[in-house]
Amino acid sequence: MKHALEVAHRRRDDWIADLIECLRIPSISTKPDYSGKMQECAEWIVTHLREMGIENVRVEQTAGHPMITGRHIVDPKLPTVLVYGHYDVQPPEPVDLWTSPPFEPEIREGKIFARGAVDDKGQLFMVLKAIQAYLESDDKLPINLKFALEGEEETGSASLPAFLEAHSRELGADTLLVCDTTMMDPATPTLTSALRGLTYVQVDLRGAKGDLHSGAFGGSVTNVLHVLADVIAALHDDNNRVAVPGFYDGVANATGDVRAQVAALPFDMTRWRESAGGSVPLMESGYSIAEATSIRPCLDVNGVWGGYQGDGAKTVIACEAHAKLSCRLVAGQDPEGIFEKIKSYIASIVPDGIEARVTPIGYSSPFSANPDSRGMLAAATALEEVFGRSPVMYRGGGSIPAVAMFHDALGVEATLMGFGLKSDNVHAPDEHFGLDRFENGLQSVIRFFHHFGSRK
Repeated sequence: MKHALEVAHRRRDDWIADLIECLRIPSISTKPDYSGKMQECAEWIVTHLREMGIENVRVEQTAGHPMITGRHIVDPKLPTVLVYGHYDVQPPEPVDLWTSPPFEPEIREGKIFARGAVDDKGQLFMVLKAIQAYLESDDKLPINLKFALEGEEETGSASLPAFLEAHSRELGADTLLVCDTTMMDPATPTLTSALRGLTYVQVDLRGAKGDLHSGAFGGSVTNVLHVLADVIAALHDDNNRVAVPGFYDGVANATGDVRAQVAALPFDMTRWRESAGGSVPLMESGYSIAEATSIRPCLDVNGVWGGYQGDGAKTVIACEAHAKLSCRLVAGQDPEGIFEKIKSYIASIVPDGIEARVTPIGYSSPFSANPDSRGMLAAATALEEVFGRSPVMYRGGGSIPAVAMFHDALGVEATLMGFGLKSDNVHAPDEHFGLDRFENGLQSVIRFFHHFGSRK
């Protein structure tokens, strides 16, 4: 791997330029108007892979956005790494809060700013360029490669289960490499050992047939916006526990060993406050911030709207009110079962005469990785060589729906090795990725391929 590492260091700036070109494509999966850009981005990546020397790669259509699949078989006797990543990105709004336009990448103070810089185009490019480093060097690639790059991760990977069922045989591998997770801090290499699941729903309430004059009807009718406020207030109790009946069914009490493992992880309150934008901490009573964001489930309101939103005054009583809710789930919770509990609970607290509709938007099962798998052990060795210290095992608070889907469909163990930070403004304005972490990630993946290929 020596020559591959040298190539990677020498070519880093060229490869950052390639990443910038990909970041310019607004591959926003959640907006139908951007379906053409999704196709464009998928085709751009396929062309780029072919230029790298991966000839057997293609764009495959799904019921939703395209998948990118391919393979590069060096020697059938070598182990195979299935590379997963996603080329879709979150919407950039509110655009006026960006320092530079979200799809005009800009490098400032050693960081690249753009939507998708870290989630996930920047981290995906670390893997692709680690492969290119081998292909451009005198070092033989020590593994076989397969690719499954999707365009729906940010919308719940709805088309992925059917795709995996249809392509399970051709996608079989010895590990699934995922670089879409975070580090504890810039100096602490991190392997993710678990991910929380997700239930995402939309709540729609309707009162009158249309908006009403607040002078003629104010004080005499049920205001649907007030009802929505009451519903939101009723989602948690005074201890900030989710008040939905049955929400915690199946959730095991955190044992002393588990809590001790979480407490042993590096946690800097000042750094956390900075990454949280100065937010005021509020957790389920009895749990720390680190526990609340890793081993405990939660429910959050992600958006609320209804009534007049424009400048100035419009004195109306709205006929509709809406909210989006997300639940992060832990082992023992069933995402679809949680939806049914939320739906029943909201129906029970909405006043008579108010129409309530609760609709599922996306599901993801909780996932736990095997820390002693061949992939995780190889990744641990690679990270220790780059950072000079052993990596910590971290239970991630986020969700990557695809990881559990691949495990269920293919039975493949996952290697979760990421280089993002909570302070990278993921899903927010001014998303960014440190170029130092891009290079460390690139070096780590090169070493991971070497150790995975040689580990018995």
